[in-house]
Amino acid sequence: MRRGGAVYIMTNKNRTVIYIGVTNDLVRRVYEHKTHYNKRSFTHRYNLVYLIYYELFDSIEEAILREKQLKNWHREWKWNLIKKYNPDLKDLSEGWYDDF
Repeated sequence: MRRGGAVYIMTNKNRTVIYIGVTNDLVRRVYEHKTHYNKRSFTHRYNLVYLIYYELFDSIEEAILREKQLKNWHREWKWNLIKKYNPDLKDLSEGWYDDF
């Protein structure tokens, strides 16, 4: 059985640092970033707790390929992609964890 995947971009309060990641469970993974699950991670160090972009895929392999592609892009291209779909740079995960 093949599982889907997602590529996502996290940022900090000032929207100055970005992190591109891949996961098979976007809701869980974003929650881990927001709660600083891994204290040694890049996202913890720079307080990257705002989800500003994501793409969903039918397979994790597709998501991994897209992650690699995005990581090779110039910074400006990444920001243009993010702003195309999220011009206000809002936290797309807002409200996901209200029931916790």
